[in-house]
Amino acid sequence: MNVYELTRSLVDIESISENEAAVADYLLAHLSGLASKTGGHVEALDVESAPTGNSARANVLAWWGEPRVTLSTHMDTVPPFFRSREDEEFIWGRGACDAKGIIAAMIAATERLLSGGVRNIALLFVVGEERNSAGARAAAGQRRGSRYLVNGEPTENKLALASKGALRLELTARGRMAHSAYPELGESAIEKLLDALEAIRRVPLPHDELLGASTLNIGTISGGRAPNVIPDSAKAEVLVRLVGDPAPVRDAFTRAVGNWAELKEILYIPAIRFASVDSLPTTVVSYTTDVPVFGRSWGEPLLLGPGSIQVAHTSEERISKRELAEAVGLYAGVVKRLLAMAD
Repeated sequence: MNVYELTRSLVDIESISENEAAVADYLLAHLSGLASKTGGHVEALDVESAPTGNSARANVLAWWGEPRVTLSTHMDTVPPFFRSREDEEFIWGRGACDAKGIIAAMIAATERLLSGGVRNIALLFVVGEERNSAGARAAAGQRRGSRYLVNGEPTENKLALASKGALRLELTARGRMAHSAYPELGESAIEKLLDALEAIRRVPLPHDELLGASTLNIGTISGGRAPNVIPDSAKAEVLVRLVGDPAPVRDAFTRAVGNWAELKEILYIPAIRFASVDSLPTTVVSYTTDVPVFGRSWGEPLLLGPGSIQVAHTSEERISKRELAEAVGLYAGVVKRLLAMAD
């Protein structure tokens, strides 16, 4: 099965976060066949029980020799699921570039390395990256001695030098219900929330020479009872793409919100600097990955993969066949260089 066929086979298996069992089973079977011919080993690493009615969730690990370099990416996708198709230039479908084409390229690169006698490598495919990094968190406690982790995300086949972090916050405003004809009798939680959001929009955000500017997204707003009722509650979720220390942003937002709303931190992921390999083109990405959750448990991290983040998570998700083919050679070359550095 070539890299295009494997990409389409993987895309056609629905694996929205928390429903990765079918694609994990497929990869276990596929890699077991490869391992049996090449002296490798394959294992399902338990992560957690899935929602009622689904199979337990597990990461998939395959290795040859004593792993020094691990190629890793995620099996889950965002909704909605849609099947693959292809034309002369692209393979389309949910997960085509984020990250099932990457899985296919990593497997093809491993096959190429094994056929050339290379060992001490591993493949690690994890669950839950799109939701809460549950697979990476579990894998961080199941380390196997790897010195380098090549994490796969869409970077257009450029080595990422750094990725932004994330700070997710929830704002909750409280008010008092009243008939909307007599607003003086109530207290609008929505108006308080709007004031709080406008205040944080005016907060200057940090800038980094490499990563650029921090950015703010107001992702959700909810609240109220009916058009003719003064709202007693309202809530918003915001996400800051961080370029450095989160403390100044937390403090500035807390001061800005004041008494208008309660500010609660939901998630923090630090910005990351990655290792690089000489002569390869580089980039900087604004999204977050599993790498901060892995830490250094599977080795010093690098970030590299085919595909463009600009079409990931969209109805136009696709991956260039040219980039897929190039990625196979890139991954194989990077692994060889890292193995030499690990000795």
